[in-house]
Amino acid sequence: MSAALGRQVSLGHNSLSHEWIATEHASYTAITAAVADPILERRAGRVWWIAIGISFALVVITLVAIGWLFTRGIGVWGVNSTIVWGYAIANYVWWIGIGNAGTLISSMLLLTRQRWRSSINRFAETMTLFAASIAGLFPILHLGRPMYFYWLAPYPNTMLLWPQWRSALIWDFWAILCYILFSLFFWYVGLLPDLATMRDRARTPLGRALYGAFALGWRGSARHWHYFKTYYPAMAALAVPLVCSVHSIVGLDFAASLMPGWQESIFPPYFVVGAMFSGFAMVVVLTAAMRWGLSLQAFITIRHFDVMAKILLMGSIVMGYSYATEWFMAWYGGDPVDRSLVAYMFAGSYAPLYWILLLCNCILPQALWFPRVRRSIPVLVVIAILINVGMWLERILIIWNTLSHDYMPPLWRLFYPTIWDWALLFGPLGLFALLFLCFARLVPAVSMHEVRQLCREEKAA
Repeated sequence: MSAALGRQVSLGHNSLSHEWIATEHASYTAITAAVADPILERRAGRVWWIAIGISFALVVITLVAIGWLFTRGIGVWGVNSTIVWGYAIANYVWWIGIGNAGTLISSMLLLTRQRWRSSINRFAETMTLFAASIAGLFPILHLGRPMYFYWLAPYPNTMLLWPQWRSALIWDFWAILCYILFSLFFWYVGLLPDLATMRDRARTPLGRALYGAFALGWRGSARHWHYFKTYYPAMAALAVPLVCSVHSIVGLDFAASLMPGWQESIFPPYFVVGAMFSGFAMVVVLTAAMRWGLSLQAFITIRHFDVMAKILLMGSIVMGYSYATEWFMAWYGGDPVDRSLVAYMFAGSYAPLYWILLLCNCILPQALWFPRVRRSIPVLVVIAILINVGMWLERILIIWNTLSHDYMPPLWRLFYPTIWDWALLFGPLGLFALLFLCFARLVPAVSMHEVRQLCREEKAA
């Protein structure tokens, strides 16, 4: 009886000791094989090639739309003399929000020592690089004269044009550039131990040479790990204020103006929370896709989706509070123009879109209060996609509602998108998917060294 009780306690302890890893894969060999073998040993399947084909078709549409834009000018879009910003700026804010979230999520989870981070941080950081790079294209496309985009950078001021610090483009240029470079270093340093593992397991001379070159001579020595453990958390500590400042600058693009509904002090934190909200929703979608496509069920468990769903629920509550603050301040401030703008949001020309926004961002995520919903991956993925739809609607309606209903009623006009607007909305999604598909076939999607460390810590506990 005592022996049976001992086995039962042992089994109970074993199930608890591997909270974030399937017990049968909780060994160094199993972890490395499960992550590295799909890249080194298996060929790409039919589903991967079909996804590549669809993504490449969308990339071609993007290139055609950009070529037509450069040939004919921004008049091919639906912008007019009143609504001078359209899909391009809304797409920019949406993409930079998704990009900001990846590094913010990874760094904050590292600093708060959340163990479940190790399964999702790699593709969250990769999402940052791809999304921020795509976001950086839209302000250049919107310039009207994109061949002069270098005016945004510091160069000898012979033409007395630079710096024009009153332009939001200067702020955005430096914010995006600094953020992309920082995220690249943060992502690459965290990848070094895994690149060395891929170098040691590669079967072909070309694979060993490429992975070895990018591993920068990593040997896993005590000195290497000492430098890594010193540098990586320090970068994470720098990432949090950097990310907050970057998306605060995007919010100040609006808040620094005098337009009704924009000149609000809540915009910088409001945009940061919105970025985290939409970015985490995208991480949920990518996590489900990676889990299914690379058979990573051992390291991405239902518990991971459960905790991410709780964060989405918190973000939804904060977003609802932010919307309510906007409405309250318009009423409390007593400005008839601001009050008229809020009434226009709920009953104006774009009212159906605004109600869909509230449904996607505030109402549907409340289903995540229920554990059964949080632990259902298909339902959670649908909610995450709808959240991103709602967040894009928020970005475009911030522009449309204010510019369509500003201080001068004779200038009130509506925005009518053209086919080229739609092409530059959906086309970059194909570029994002294409980059991620290539990433999944070349780089370990899960941080092997962090999962192995998690396994060791859980066994020691």
